[in-house]
Amino acid sequence: MQFKLSVAALAAIVAAVAAIPSVIVLTSYTQPEVATDLVTEAEMIQWLKSTDAELTFIGEPIPGVNAPEGLVSRAAQNTMVTYCSRRIDNVCGGACTVYNGGATCLSAPNTQCLAATNNVGFCDRSGCGGSCNQLSSCGTRLDNNYCYTPGTASILVGNY
Repeated sequence: MQFKLSVAALAAIVAAVAAIPSVIVLTSYTQPEVATDLVTEAEMIQWLKSTDAELTFIGEPIPGVNAPEGLVSRAAQNTMVTYCSRRIDNVCGGACTVYNGGATCLSAPNTQCLAATNNVGFCDRSGCGGSCNQLSSCGTRLDNNYCYTPGTASILVGNY
């Protein structure tokens, strides 16, 4: 069985289809909110107070953690960095060092994960050399906004 359409019939079909009201549904797309790689000072202090990790403190005292509550620190100028030796699933822990202070290069051999209140760099060589990455471009996020940083040997803390 063959169907033949004349040009006139084809034009009538096209006109009829064009006359059908079409509905275009536009939906707005909102990009999902990207989790930040930084923790607030309050979040860092809460983690320090509640963790069972073995903590070593370096730098300026942190009020409410390893200093009396009333002590006023230069917190606005400081960066707090916690870096730890173990990652189990999505949890960062083990032996952790907590730094509170200004710009420096921290020796951090065997670091597996870290968190900070400002963006920091983490490097695979001592002296903040070798191949370095930024916390803000963390590839594998862990619980409590920690970043998985295997092979880290040093951490570069900038001026903020």
